[in-house]
Amino acid sequence: MEDISVITAVHHPLRRRIYDYLLLYRTAQVTAIARALDSQVGSISHHLRMLERAGVVERAPDPAGDKRTSWWKVARRGLTWSTDDYADSPADALLAREAQRQGIRMQIDRLQRWHRSRRDPAYAGYDGSNTETTAWASADELRELSARILGTIREWQEGIDLDDGQERVPVFVFAHAFPTEP
Repeated sequence: MEDISVITAVHHPLRRRIYDYLLLYRTAQVTAIARALDSQVGSISHHLRMLERAGVVERAPDPAGDKRTSWWKVARRGLTWSTDDYADSPADALLAREAQRQGIRMQIDRLQRWHRSRRDPAYAGYDGSNTETTAWASADELRELSARILGTIREWQEGIDLDDGQERVPVFVFAHAFPTEP
């Protein structure tokens, strides 16, 4: 179970963008993050420290060895959690539900932005395919499925050679599995 401080740290809108940026670029200097996210360096530094306290990012050595610059990297890739994990604490349950709402809003916003920009020539060849199905599952089987999907995504990520010369754009992958009715 994730500590609620981790969940709330990552689900702040700017901190989530910082986390996603570092997931993509592995390490980055504070000023590069600020420029890419159109934010102030001081604000980015503040939010990086919040993510650091939650154990999500950590300081990285400057590739050039310059001690005057502040470099950061992801300390852990991905989170798996459920609002049910926090049922024993009403305060934590409230925070978890709000983080879940923020996360879903962010996912839908990204999907809508994709649909608005999918004709952009920069995305030629990307179909943004949908994958969905309906099936039967017990609670344990659903947890197993979620773990297997995450494992497959991580295996796929690790198999990509970012130095092979292929052109790539950032992609966002998200999945939800939950009880439903036809």
